Amino acid sequence: MSALISRWRSIPRWAQLVILAAVVIFVPPVINIVERQTGFGLLTQVNRALIYVSLALGLNIVVGFAGLLDLGYAAFFAIGAYTFGILTWPSLRLDFSFFIAIWVCVLVAALFGMLIGAPTLRLRGDYLAIVTLAFGEIIPPLVRNLDNITIRIGDLVLVESFNLTNGPLGMKPLGRPNFGIVESIAGLSPGQLDPGVNPTFWYFIIVILVLVVLSASRRFEDSRIGRAWRAIREDETAARFMGVNTVRVKLLAFAFGASFSGLAGAVFASMLGAIFPELFRFQVSVFLLIIVILSGAGSVWGVLIGGLLISTFDGVLLAQIMPSIFPNSDVQSLRWVFFGIGLIAVMLFRPQGLFGHLGQRQRASQPVKEAAHGDAA
Repeated sequence: MSALISRWRSIPRWAQLVILAAVVIFVPPVINIVERQTGFGLLTQVNRALIYVSLALGLNIVVGFAGLLDLGYAAFFAIGAYTFGILTWPSLRLDFSFFIAIWVCVLVAALFGMLIGAPTLRLRGDYLAIVTLAFGEIIPPLVRNLDNITIRIGDLVLVESFNLTNGPLGMKPLGRPNFGIVESIAGLSPGQLDPGVNPTFWYFIIVILVLVVLSASRRFEDSRIGRAWRAIREDETAARFMGVNTVRVKLLAFAFGASFSGLAGAVFASMLGAIFPELFRFQVSVFLLIIVILSGAGSVWGVLIGGLLISTFDGVLLAQIMPSIFPNSDVQSLRWVFFGIGLIAVMLFRPQGLFGHLGQRQRASQPVKEAAHGDAA
């Protein structure tokens, strides 16, 4: 693995970009060929895997960079999705554009991230985990019961029987990207670029989402705020005495991590065209935490690669391939057994995670390169 990474880094930057672009472009045709042979919905599962990668990169900021154990991260995923639903669900008649609604979802999720972060600033370890777990458990029942809102002040009725989230029935249909301007400029017929439920179209939209989240994560990793997050992760007391504003740094960790989740939730809701409270259960938070821990907490590239592999393993191998090989056994019910064994193995034999060394080695090599340039000068 290290030899492969060394060879990759020796390739010029422009060649790396060309190779990555070619891989991204040719993934859908190759997967479509495999789908015709197997009947598996592989591209749809790849899209879901990329959504989970975006979520894991956001959780990596909170858990990997700042060292704050968050067990309710799926709540921000739900907040982003339901905010998008409120803005685009026809019954509420707000009719926001997809390209405006997703950024509103980012702001709303970041606001909720700061709201949950503010009361937990003095908490650490297990106590912080319990509070975030409670927050994650509150959101699904809350949206399930916001289908009949009545607000009264004495005899004055402000709101009566207002349906905000449609309760357990979910919200559908939801808004999708509208490329009407592009169609008119290119001379295409109206609706020709409508993504609908086409997984190939959504693949490229989600790839753009992953690139945005990945670029932001890399910027944070090498920035001043990123170093402050790592400082409080290693020793919060020492970081405070060295001048790090731990209150501000923690709030920013929760806000930025939640904003990534809100963006992914909005795109996820638009891709499905419908959202339900059951999509954001506690198991989603656990699965995302497993991705971060197994891949390598604190490593952006590690979480990216590990998230793709683990999500694809869960959605393709365990959900589709294994049931076809063993039709008389419920293989998918053993998914948590596989993940549990994986966590135990990683903790025993590779505590830094499967790919945690990627970012660490790259950062460690930078001072050596700078010193070499200095000696040459």
